[in-house]
Amino acid sequence: MSGKKFNCWQFKQCGREPGGDKADELGICPAAADRSYNGINRGLNAGRICWAVAGTFCGGEVQGKFADKRKTCIRCDFYKQVRSQEEKDGTSSKFLKYITESSGTPFLNQLTFKRVKPGERFVKQGEQNNQGYIIRSGSCLTIVEKNGSLYPVGHRGTGDIVGVRSLLTGEPCNAHVEAETEMQLWVLNQEQIDNISKNDPELITFLTEMVVNQFDSNRPVADRVIGKYIATDIIGRGSHAIVYKGMHQALDMPVAIKMIRHHMVMDSEFLERFRNEAKIIAGMNHENIIKVHDIEERYKTVFIIMEYLDGESLSSILKRLRMIPVDVAAGYLFQICSGLHYAHEKGIIHRDINPINIMVQGGNLIKILDFGMACPLGTDDDIMGGAFAYQAPELFTGEPADQQSDIYALGITAYELVTGRRPYREDDLRELLKMRETQEIPDPAELVPEIPVILRNFIIKCCRRDPRERYRSVFDAMEELRTLGKPVLEKPEPVEGPMDKLTSLILRYGSGQHEELDCLLEEFRQKAEAAGINMNVVDLNNP
Repeated sequence: MSGKKFNCWQFKQCGREPGGDKADELGICPAAADRSYNGINRGLNAGRICWAVAGTFCGGEVQGKFADKRKTCIRCDFYKQVRSQEEKDGTSSKFLKYITESSGTPFLNQLTFKRVKPGERFVKQGEQNNQGYIIRSGSCLTIVEKNGSLYPVGHRGTGDIVGVRSLLTGEPCNAHVEAETEMQLWVLNQEQIDNISKNDPELITFLTEMVVNQFDSNRPVADRVIGKYIATDIIGRGSHAIVYKGMHQALDMPVAIKMIRHHMVMDSEFLERFRNEAKIIAGMNHENIIKVHDIEERYKTVFIIMEYLDGESLSSILKRLRMIPVDVAAGYLFQICSGLHYAHEKGIIHRDINPINIMVQGGNLIKILDFGMACPLGTDDDIMGGAFAYQAPELFTGEPADQQSDIYALGITAYELVTGRRPYREDDLRELLKMRETQEIPDPAELVPEIPVILRNFIIKCCRRDPRERYRSVFDAMEELRTLGKPVLEKPEPVEGPMDKLTSLILRYGSGQHEELDCLLEEFRQKAEAAGINMNVVDLNNP
């Protein structure tokens, strides 16, 4: 059992988890039913720090609070396993290697050393911390105090950092930190953090990346609050930003939270573009463009709060199916045109249209994402934005991005959707540039003979090398597609892969729970539909 990350009830085989064989007799274990800190830690995470939960059942008797059972718990095989696994975590072990004396890291010699006794609280919630700590040995709990009660929400061990976020951001600590065992700590102060920022950018990047990783839901953490929002899962990572799934705490509304990586904040041009993205999308209101709800500047970085999209990117669908049926592709393209036309009318050029940035939701509703490279029409800059394969030829000769370059990217995207490939070879970038400058795209009808003439002509015209030979506007392109007719454009059939698997699920419920069950099934049906899964419900009471 040493490698797999089990919860306590799986390791101990106590049977007191919900539905366990001893749950009715002995009750559900508090570690398995825990809903601390806005429900984030329910069950799964509490089961990884069961020693911090009062009332667990071990050794044949009900246990008290952690202070009462500490000596027993830290000798437990499960506790030892969790500590061992977390201390072998890639980020922590990498950081330990980074700061060892042999690494020659200059700041290490400047650090002071601190010992902490078991049970000692060395970081206090709500206080402005003037010290951060790197754990050299031992382990600790992060504990959130809420409405007079204490909720254990996280566990840190050798190689982890605690309290550093407060130094980096200037914000008060949002959790207590209390030693589980005797601890040895390296101590960082504000002056050292400032010196690292100036003299060792690689190290400060590493430190801020570790702080960012504490938002990840793969382990229980306290530091998830971003203003009115709370981050839950990491759903996307890029070199410049991380996207989290989150919730508006008061409205219980799901959101997506896009956060600029801390080291990118130091790039003033990039930071300005990131803020610009939020302002651009916030000013738009179109069903085919992702909506921005809010913007938060906290923790010395910027968060864009957007609508949460429960769907699949066109890129992902292409990987799954290789190519998309022409009638479905036409419906998608019509919606992309509609969103782009709206943006262009607002004077905004997207500059990064490609299948990765197009999301398909339930009901085949298209959403255009990622306006991070967007710019006002007529902007004259030398920033080459967007995926290389979709960039218009004139951009490589220094021409500014405009409606025509978005139309070209739309055409390459359309070609890829219909044929399952892009029009030019891409194994040699110089050859790719040469082909785009000297050759028109291949006729998509050579690969897909059944393609409608209108859609074929749409793709070829969008991808003309000479911008003057393309559509004058996205509106003109959209009007061309409109001649395909409403059945194709307004209600494309869902795209499906091979349906050769079947799973059944049996739900037992009381006679007064029909309404709750209906709501649950409807929510599940929508999510299944968005994932391309067919769902049929059979009532066994009335077969």
